[in-house]
Amino acid sequence: MKIDQFYNYSGISIIEEHAAHTYGELTDQISRYKKELVNTIASNEVVAILSDYSFESISALLALSEFPCIIVPIVPTTDAELQNKLSAAKVTRIITFKDGNLIVTKAEAKDIEKVDNYQSIIGKNHSGLVLFSSGTTGVPKVMVHDFSDLISDFKEPKKQKDLNFILFLLFDHIGGINTLLGCLNNGSQVTIPENRNPEHIMQIIQDKKIQILPTSPTFLNLMLMTEDFEKYDLSSLKMITYGTERMPQHLLNKLKEKIPRVKFMQTFGTSETGILKTESKSSTSLFFKIIDPDYKFKIEDGQLFLHSKNQVSGYVNQKSDQFTKEGWFATGDLVEEDEDGYIKIIGRINKVINVGGLKVLPKEVEDIIDQIEGVIDSTVYAKDNAITGQMVCAKIVIEEGIDEKEMKQIILKKCKEELDRYKVPGKIIISHSLSFTNRFKKEI
Repeated sequence: MKIDQFYNYSGISIIEEHAAHTYGELTDQISRYKKELVNTIASNEVVAILSDYSFESISALLALSEFPCIIVPIVPTTDAELQNKLSAAKVTRIITFKDGNLIVTKAEAKDIEKVDNYQSIIGKNHSGLVLFSSGTTGVPKVMVHDFSDLISDFKEPKKQKDLNFILFLLFDHIGGINTLLGCLNNGSQVTIPENRNPEHIMQIIQDKKIQILPTSPTFLNLMLMTEDFEKYDLSSLKMITYGTERMPQHLLNKLKEKIPRVKFMQTFGTSETGILKTESKSSTSLFFKIIDPDYKFKIEDGQLFLHSKNQVSGYVNQKSDQFTKEGWFATGDLVEEDEDGYIKIIGRINKVINVGGLKVLPKEVEDIIDQIEGVIDSTVYAKDNAITGQMVCAKIVIEEGIDEKEMKQIILKKCKEELDRYKVPGKIIISHSLSFTNRFKKEI
């Protein structure tokens, strides 16, 4: 992808709540920001963009992509989390926006020259893209991609593609960045939601005639739980792509029943390796095939390993045994493979429950509970136990109006009938609402 190709595109590029911007306006804004930044951003700078998606933040991201610098998109949450990220990434400049104008402030980072991962990218006169992953110590894990290489992987299409996407995944998420670059490369239209409440997203789909929604299974479940789901006209939707967490089969079945004309496609990728091109076996199947020529994969002891030319070499601020000497990345995802070479995610290694030396995959228990009428969602997890080391626990979301005590009895009876004794939940928590993170992933 080259920014110059935007000159060849007609029509709208970015739709915000109260404004629409053409590809010509996007190109002009990128050029304007480049002129402003050329006297401010020096080579070797680490520049944070504090924003979610906006016309301005997208323009700044693309303007900075043409500088030999490291770009750090951060969607602000708490002040403590923001400061942790700025410090961990060694940010030297911070960009914010006011009335469409860039505001650049200085940050007090040190020892930038000691970050080899940064220097190797800047040394090629390329831009870098920093992403974060949760660290076990509370300090975010920092990884940096060669952003110039990521952008160049998008090849200009033979003709502009008239599609309307909604940018749901966040500005600092690898899936969100991938969606943004793919849309702009194709000359498609991207719509930025003001917020990510299910009712608001469905209203936008209806009003803006959104065709493609990239999102998470948890958000799709929240959509189905919306009281007025049926009143929204979602007929413009052609495809929903889902990723970031495991999709339960019962949820996929419900979605297909509610909006049967929509194609559902499993996407897959990690912050460390980027987003892969995949092909779902069908709209009702959780099996998918990796069809990306730039990726290799293998399965060892049930765990999926990936190898790609664009993956990061490691974390900037932490050591990790997920990166092998041979160049493979251990995803931590447990998968099974069918006879046709399609794979399905069945869990995470770090979520396997160890009951007195016997292993329990949460999916095994969740799949049984999800079959019970009135169950909306189930999350099975481990809790420390003095005798067995760990015990199986379950948090279950049920429909309103169902007696909680009666439902607990039904769940226990079903689990005892269908599962080995050590897999039966020793503790059951009933709820009527989904708990989720600010990135719309389930949380316990």
